[in-house]
Amino acid sequence: VAKPVTVDENGPQGFTMKLTDVMGNSETMTAYSDENIMAATWNTEFMYKVGESIGEDGLALGMAGLYGPAMNTHRSPYAGRNFEYYSEDPLLTGKIAAAMINGVESQGVGTSLKHYAVNNQETNRLANNSILSERALREIYLKGFEIAVKEAQPWTIMSSYNYINGEHASQSYRLLTTILRDEWGFEGVVMSDWGAGYDPVAQVSAGN
Repeated sequence: VAKPVTVDENGPQGFTMKLTDVMGNSETMTAYSDENIMAATWNTEFMYKVGESIGEDGLALGMAGLYGPAMNTHRSPYAGRNFEYYSEDPLLTGKIAAAMINGVESQGVGTSLKHYAVNNQETNRLANNSILSERALREIYLKGFEIAVKEAQPWTIMSSYNYINGEHASQSYRLLTTILRDEWGFEGVVMSDWGAGYDPVAQVSAGN
Protein backbone atom coordinates (compact mmCIF):
# COMPACT_ATOMS: atom_id res chain seq x y z
CA VAL A 1 0.00 0.00 0.00
CA ALA A 2 1.51 3.32 -1.05
CA LYS A 3 1.55 6.32 1.25
CA PRO A 4 -0.73 9.11 -0.03
CA VAL A 5 1.12 12.07 -1.51
CA THR A 6 1.32 15.14 0.72
CA VAL A 7 2.60 18.61 -0.11
CA ASP A 8 4.33 20.34 2.80
CA GLU A 9 6.13 23.65 3.04
CA ASN A 10 8.69 25.17 5.34
CA GLY A 11 7.83 27.58 8.15
CA PRO A 12 7.43 28.25 10.96
CA GLN A 13 6.62 31.96 10.56
CA GLY A 14 4.20 31.22 7.74
CA PHE A 15 4.59 29.40 4.44
CA THR A 16 7.71 30.40 2.52
CA MET A 17 6.70 29.61 -1.05
CA LYS A 18 4.69 31.77 -3.42
CA LEU A 19 1.08 31.24 -4.45
CA THR A 20 0.36 31.35 -8.19
CA ASP A 21 -3.26 31.95 -9.11
CA VAL A 22 -5.10 30.61 -12.18
CA MET A 23 -3.99 33.65 -14.20
CA GLY A 24 -0.33 32.94 -13.44
CA ASN A 25 0.04 35.87 -11.05
CA SER A 26 2.46 35.13 -8.23
CA GLU A 27 1.79 36.41 -4.74
CA THR A 28 4.09 36.09 -1.75
CA MET A 29 2.37 34.61 1.27
CA THR A 30 1.95 36.46 4.56
CA ALA A 31 5.15 37.00 6.54
CA TYR A 32 4.68 36.85 10.31
CA SER A 33 6.80 38.18 13.15
CA ASP A 34 9.67 36.23 14.67
CA GLU A 35 8.37 33.59 17.04
CA ASN A 36 10.09 35.16 20.04
CA ILE A 37 8.16 38.36 19.36
CA MET A 38 4.92 36.37 19.18
CA ALA A 39 5.71 34.65 22.48
CA ALA A 40 6.40 38.00 24.12
CA THR A 41 2.69 38.78 23.81
CA TRP A 42 1.87 36.01 26.33
CA ASN A 43 -1.43 35.85 24.43
CA THR A 44 -2.64 32.39 23.49
CA GLU A 45 -5.89 33.69 21.95
CA PHE A 46 -3.85 35.88 19.62
CA MET A 47 -1.58 32.96 18.74
CA TYR A 48 -4.59 30.81 17.89
CA LYS A 49 -5.74 33.50 15.45
CA VAL A 50 -2.25 33.69 13.92
CA GLY A 51 -2.43 29.92 13.48
CA GLU A 52 -5.81 30.21 11.80
CA SER A 53 -4.40 32.77 9.37
CA ILE A 54 -1.41 30.56 8.55
CA GLY A 55 -3.79 27.65 8.02
CA GLU A 56 -5.82 29.72 5.59
CA ASP A 57 -2.63 30.51 3.66
CA GLY A 58 -1.91 26.79 3.54
CA LEU A 59 -5.34 26.04 2.12
CA ALA A 60 -4.84 28.69 -0.55
CA LEU A 61 -1.53 27.02 -1.51
CA GLY A 62 -2.98 23.54 -1.54
CA MET A 63 -0.64 22.53 1.26
CA ALA A 64 -1.14 19.57 3.55
CA GLY A 65 1.22 20.75 6.26
CA LEU A 66 3.61 23.34 7.64
CA TYR A 67 7.11 22.57 8.94
CA GLY A 68 6.53 24.39 12.21
CA PRO A 69 6.11 25.68 14.79
CA ALA A 70 9.70 25.50 16.02
CA MET A 71 10.05 25.57 19.77
CA ASN A 72 13.53 24.74 20.98
CA THR A 73 14.85 26.45 24.09
CA HIS A 74 16.77 29.74 23.91
CA ARG A 75 19.89 28.38 25.58
CA SER A 76 22.19 31.12 24.29
CA PRO A 77 21.36 34.61 22.94
CA TYR A 78 23.72 33.88 20.04
CA ALA A 79 21.94 30.73 18.83
CA GLY A 80 21.37 30.92 15.09
CA ARG A 81 17.73 29.84 15.12
CA ASN A 82 16.45 31.88 18.06
CA PHE A 83 14.35 33.95 15.68
CA GLU A 84 12.09 30.95 15.07
CA TYR A 85 12.03 29.63 18.64
CA TYR A 86 9.65 31.08 21.21
CA SER A 87 11.42 31.49 24.51
CA GLU A 88 13.86 30.35 27.16
CA ASP A 89 10.86 29.42 29.31
CA PRO A 90 9.36 25.96 28.63
CA LEU A 91 5.89 26.77 30.03
CA LEU A 92 5.48 29.84 27.83
CA THR A 93 6.90 27.97 24.85
CA GLY A 94 4.53 25.05 25.29
CA LYS A 95 1.39 27.16 25.74
CA ILE A 96 2.16 29.43 22.78
CA ALA A 97 3.04 26.49 20.53
CA ALA A 98 -0.13 24.62 21.47
CA ALA A 99 -2.26 27.63 20.58
CA MET A 100 -0.49 28.02 17.24
CA ILE A 101 -0.90 24.33 16.41
CA ASN A 102 -4.59 24.32 17.30
CA GLY A 103 -5.14 27.41 15.16
CA VAL A 104 -3.38 26.04 12.08
CA GLU A 105 -4.97 22.62 12.34
CA SER A 106 -8.46 24.07 12.83
CA GLN A 107 -8.22 24.88 9.11
CA GLY A 108 -7.43 21.30 8.10
CA VAL A 109 -3.72 21.97 7.59
CA GLY A 110 -1.20 19.96 9.59
CA THR A 111 1.79 21.12 11.60
CA SER A 112 5.19 19.59 12.26
CA LEU A 113 6.43 20.54 15.70
CA LYS A 114 10.24 20.83 15.63
CA HIS A 115 13.10 20.17 16.33
CA TYR A 116 12.63 17.29 18.79
CA ALA A 117 14.76 17.68 20.79
CA VAL A 118 17.57 19.75 22.35
CA ASN A 119 18.42 21.46 19.05
CA ASN A 120 19.68 24.66 20.62
CA GLN A 121 22.60 25.68 18.43
CA GLU A 122 23.07 26.06 14.69
CA THR A 123 26.86 25.62 14.60
CA ASN A 124 27.81 21.96 14.04
CA ARG A 125 24.12 21.16 14.14
CA LEU A 126 24.43 17.73 12.52
CA ALA A 127 27.11 16.45 14.88
CA ASN A 128 26.59 18.43 18.09
CA ASN A 129 26.29 16.24 21.18
CA SER A 130 24.12 17.82 23.88
CA ILE A 131 25.19 16.52 27.29
CA LEU A 132 22.61 17.13 29.99
CA SER A 133 21.06 15.59 33.07
CA GLU A 134 17.72 13.82 33.12
CA ARG A 135 16.26 16.64 35.20
CA ALA A 136 17.41 19.34 32.78
CA LEU A 137 16.11 17.28 29.85
CA ARG A 138 12.69 16.82 31.41
CA GLU A 139 12.16 20.20 33.08
CA ILE A 140 13.71 22.52 30.48
CA TYR A 141 14.23 20.95 27.06
CA LEU A 142 11.28 18.53 26.81
CA LYS A 143 8.64 20.31 28.89
CA GLY A 144 7.50 22.66 26.12
CA PHE A 145 7.13 19.75 23.70
CA GLU A 146 5.19 17.80 26.31
CA ILE A 147 2.74 20.66 26.84
CA ALA A 148 2.23 21.15 23.09
CA VAL A 149 1.67 17.44 22.47
CA LYS A 150 -0.81 17.02 25.32
CA GLU A 151 -2.76 20.21 24.55
CA ALA A 152 -2.68 20.22 20.75
CA GLN A 153 -1.69 16.81 19.29
CA PRO A 154 0.20 18.09 16.23
CA TRP A 155 -0.15 15.92 13.15
CA THR A 156 3.60 15.38 12.96
CA ILE A 157 6.78 16.02 14.91
CA MET A 158 10.20 16.56 13.31
CA SER A 159 13.13 14.94 15.05
CA SER A 160 16.42 16.85 15.33
CA TYR A 161 19.84 16.20 13.82
CA ASN A 162 21.89 16.34 17.02
CA TYR A 163 23.00 13.73 19.50
CA ILE A 164 21.61 13.72 23.05
CA ASN A 165 24.03 12.21 25.56
CA GLY A 166 25.77 10.34 22.75
CA GLU A 167 22.66 9.04 20.96
CA HIS A 168 21.19 10.43 17.74
CA ALA A 169 17.86 12.07 18.54
CA SER A 170 16.45 10.80 15.24
CA GLN A 171 17.09 7.18 16.18
CA SER A 172 16.37 7.23 19.90
CA TYR A 173 13.63 4.76 20.82
CA ARG A 174 13.44 6.28 24.29
CA LEU A 175 12.87 9.79 22.92
CA LEU A 176 10.57 8.97 20.00
CA THR A 177 8.55 6.11 21.43
CA THR A 178 8.93 5.67 25.19
CA ILE A 179 8.62 9.36 26.08
CA LEU A 180 6.74 10.82 23.12
CA ARG A 181 4.18 8.09 22.49
CA ASP A 182 4.01 5.95 25.62
CA GLU A 183 4.29 8.71 28.24
CA TRP A 184 2.73 11.70 26.44
CA GLY A 185 0.22 9.91 24.22
CA PHE A 186 1.39 11.32 20.87
CA GLU A 187 -0.67 9.79 18.06
CA GLY A 188 0.88 11.33 14.96
CA VAL A 189 3.90 10.75 12.72
CA VAL A 190 7.54 11.49 13.52
CA MET A 191 9.60 12.61 10.53
CA SER A 192 13.30 13.33 10.19
CA ASP A 193 14.73 16.78 9.56
CA TRP A 194 15.72 17.82 6.04
CA GLY A 195 18.32 15.44 4.65
CA ALA A 196 18.80 13.73 8.00
CA GLY A 197 19.42 10.05 8.31
CA TYR A 198 22.35 8.16 9.73
CA ASP A 199 20.95 4.66 10.09
CA PRO A 200 17.52 4.30 8.43
CA VAL A 201 16.80 0.96 10.10
CA ALA A 202 17.58 2.41 13.53
CA GLN A 203 15.43 5.46 12.78
CA VAL A 204 12.40 3.42 11.76
CA SER A 205 12.90 1.06 14.70
CA ALA A 206 12.93 4.05 17.04
CA GLY A 207 9.63 5.32 15.65
CA ASN A 208 10.87 7.85 13.09
